[in-house]
Amino acid sequence: MSEILDRAMFGLFSTHALHLADRHGVFTYLIDEGPASPARIARARGIAPETLERLLLLLASVSVVERDRDGTYRLAPELAPSFDTASPRYIGGFVSHMVTNTTTQLRKLDDYLAKGKEAVDAAGPSPFETIYRDEESTRDFLEAMWQLSFHPSQELTRLAELSDVGHLVDVGGASGAFAVAALARYPELKATVFDLPQVGPHLERTGREYALGDRLAFAPGDFFEDSLPLADCFAFGYILSDWQDETCVELLRKAHAACGDGGRVLIMERLFDDAGGPLPTAAQNLAMHVEVQGRHRTAAEYTALLREAGFYDCVVRRSTWDKHLVMGRKA
Repeated sequence: MSEILDRAMFGLFSTHALHLADRHGVFTYLIDEGPASPARIARARGIAPETLERLLLLLASVSVVERDRDGTYRLAPELAPSFDTASPRYIGGFVSHMVTNTTTQLRKLDDYLAKGKEAVDAAGPSPFETIYRDEESTRDFLEAMWQLSFHPSQELTRLAELSDVGHLVDVGGASGAFAVAALARYPELKATVFDLPQVGPHLERTGREYALGDRLAFAPGDFFEDSLPLADCFAFGYILSDWQDETCVELLRKAHAACGDGGRVLIMERLFDDAGGPLPTAAQNLAMHVEVQGRHRTAAEYTALLREAGFYDCVVRRSTWDKHLVMGRKA
C-alpha cells in the first residue's frame, strides 16, 4: 500500500495517540526527564505500560517521538514546545478539542451527504449555543483557540504594522490571544475584545495574568444584533471562516461603519492555495462544515469580501505559520 494512502487511512490513530500521550503526561515526562523506557514512564505516570508502548510505537512511526536501540523513547526536539504546557506554543488543548468534539461532529457528514447540511442542522441548536453550552465547554473551547492563535499572533501583529493605531477592536476575540500579542508589541495601543457575554470572565483573567490594566477591555455583545464599538482597527481572527459569504460581508460592513476614516480591518485565517491545500487548511475546512456554518477560503476570496464591504487597498501578508493576514483599509 502506498505511503500516501497509509497516511490518509491511519491518521486518526496518530491524533488519538497524541491526545492520550499529552493527557497522561507522557510528553511532559520526556521533556523533564529525557529519554525513557515505556515501563519507566508508566511507573512515573501510573499508567499501563503495554498500552503506552503501543502508543509510543505509533508516535515513533510518524516521527513525533524517536525510538532508540535500547528501547527508550525521546520526544523529537523540534516538537517539544508544542507539548510543553509551559510553552506559548503548546497545542494539547486544540488536539483535545479535535478528539473530543470535532471527531464526534464528523459523524454528521454521512447525513450531510444524504440530506444536505441545511436539512440536517435545521432542528439543532446554533453552533455557538453548542460551543458555549456550559462553563466547561466554554473554557475548553477558549483554551483551544488561545493555543491555536497566541503564538502565531506575535508574528501577525508585526505584519499588521499597528504603530499608528490607537484603539483595536478584536471581534469575536475570545480570551484575547491577538489583542494580548498586539498590546505587548505596541505599548501605546488599547484593545477591546467584543464577544458573547460568556467570554467576559475568561478575558478578565487574561487581563490580570498579563497585567494589562485598562489597556484591555471587554465589550459584551452579539455581532449579529449589536453595533461594534468604534475604533480605528478591527481584527477578525478565525471568525469569518465560521460563516458563509453573505454573513461575512454583513460583519465586515459593521466594521466599516464603526471604523474611523483611514482605519483598517484585519482578517487572520488559514488560506487555501491553488492546489486545494495545505492539509491543515483542508482538514479544518471540513471541521468548519460540521462544527459551524463556514469554510476556509483563498486570499483572493477574502479580498473580494473586503471590497464588497467597502474596503480598498487590500493586501495579503503571509506568516511562517498557517494563519495569514488579509488587510483592507477604509477610505
